[in-house]
Amino acid sequence: MPVSKDKLIRGTIVHLTADPSVAGADALEVVEDGALLIRDGRIAAVDGAKTLLAKPDCQQATQYDYRGCYIFPGFIDTHVHYPQVDMIASYGAQLLEWLERYTFPAEIKFSDPVHAAGVADFALSQLFRNGTTTAMMFATVHPISVDAIFEAASRCNMRMITGKVMMDRNCPEKLRDTAEQSYRDSQALIDRWHGTQRLNYAITPRFAPTSSEKQLELAGRLYADNPGVYVQSHVAENQSEVKWVAELYPWSRSYLDVYDHYGLLGDRAVYAHCIHLTSEDLIRMRETQTVAAFCPTSNLFLGSGLFDLNVARESGVRTGMATDVGGGTSFNMLETASEAYKVTQLNGNTVNALQLLYEITLGGARALSLQQHIGNFETGKEADFVVLDPQASELLGRRIELVDTIEEKLFALIMLADDRLTRATHLMGERVYSS
Repeated sequence: MPVSKDKLIRGTIVHLTADPSVAGADALEVVEDGALLIRDGRIAAVDGAKTLLAKPDCQQATQYDYRGCYIFPGFIDTHVHYPQVDMIASYGAQLLEWLERYTFPAEIKFSDPVHAAGVADFALSQLFRNGTTTAMMFATVHPISVDAIFEAASRCNMRMITGKVMMDRNCPEKLRDTAEQSYRDSQALIDRWHGTQRLNYAITPRFAPTSSEKQLELAGRLYADNPGVYVQSHVAENQSEVKWVAELYPWSRSYLDVYDHYGLLGDRAVYAHCIHLTSEDLIRMRETQTVAAFCPTSNLFLGSGLFDLNVARESGVRTGMATDVGGGTSFNMLETASEAYKVTQLNGNTVNALQLLYEITLGGARALSLQQHIGNFETGKEADFVVLDPQASELLGRRIELVDTIEEKLFALIMLADDRLTRATHLMGERVYSS
């Protein structure tokens, strides 16, 4: 009999089949002592472990026994800067000064392909250590920085969205391109990488202040001429930044309107922060299906403000959650969700554990228009998942033993999580990290 390539993953299976803000607790599916059957890198079945093990074809599968652990869909980070790994936790500045003092000097080093490759590998190792299996990621202005992160992701068959930063003014000369060169470089990178394996390209103007009108016009042309590509940038993060944009683009109605003017809003456009938007901006984001990436640790660390998740969702704006490393202070999406809860409390609202879990799994997949591929354990989806051991933290293990409902357990796990909990991370069924 030929050896089966199937895999059977045993543990407590936890995933969401819908948005809990709509479906309530019915959105949550939990299978105690459950199992995932993985065939050709995709989910073939989800059921009780004993039920699946009784089937002859499952008995030949390679088995991973994670009993006592939770098995979640892989976490999804909708905005992160891999070149900023080495400047994480840099002290004492708000956004514009922080860029000048820390970010730009760090990114200049990415003209060196050896440096870029080394940081790319390290950044992915940190994502996997924290259970993140899909990321929308900034590179730098250097095309080789895009090649480096795509090459690293392709080696492990990771879902990755990234792109070359477009930046032709208000930045150091060593990081400055031109509108025309950024257009040519971006198109060449799209042709080389977009749609290969599980890789997608994002047109990436850093933010409106570092792009000329001509550069934004050409970015909009790239978006229009290359179906399926993404856009990623920043908007309304900091009050001083918003004021600067108004000075640079005096004809615009708002910061967001600058991007809208050049055709850079849409269902694959993701804008980080979105803190200081107007009511008209929220309407326009809803109309265009543009996504707001909520970056709680970064917004707090840089003193930028409090994103109002409830207002965004009530306005019909699509949202994802993001670490925004290196402004953000953790690669861990559960820690990020914990900070999102606290920000929501400061805004006078609340968000429950199911909604937080949704934002970093199925909600993140929907934010990136990838829900047909990832986000939960529906049959046929790609088998990206993370295994979390609640007993890896004595405090969390003790707390979970004292609560009764799965919602309470999930809330405690989110509030007390760190990378010690990650027992394993799998991409398309293959284990890429184990503790």
